[in-house]
Amino acid sequence: MMKNSVKKFRQIGNVEGYSFLILLFIAMPIKYVLGYPLAVKIVGMAHGLLFIAFCIYLLLASKDAKWSMKENTIFFVASLIPFGTFFTDKKIRVYESKV
Repeated sequence: MMKNSVKKFRQIGNVEGYSFLILLFIAMPIKYVLGYPLAVKIVGMAHGLLFIAFCIYLLLASKDAKWSMKENTIFFVASLIPFGTFFTDKKIRVYESKV
């Protein structure tokens, strides 16, 4: 069970990271340069749902893998920084392989 929750957390983290980059570097320029605000609404909603799923899977994986508060904080803060979840991917893979 633990391997499954950590694997899902890593996967949703990567998808959430890509959605953040799409929001910042594709949807927002479309809104402000081309005047098409619907792009941000659509991508923003998708990113928001993915972020909620990320937080839920962080809690599940943390419980199963018995991560410390420091590790939880690092993973959460990394999700708020562009490219952040991609830097923590290697560490999560280590946890995934321990099981």
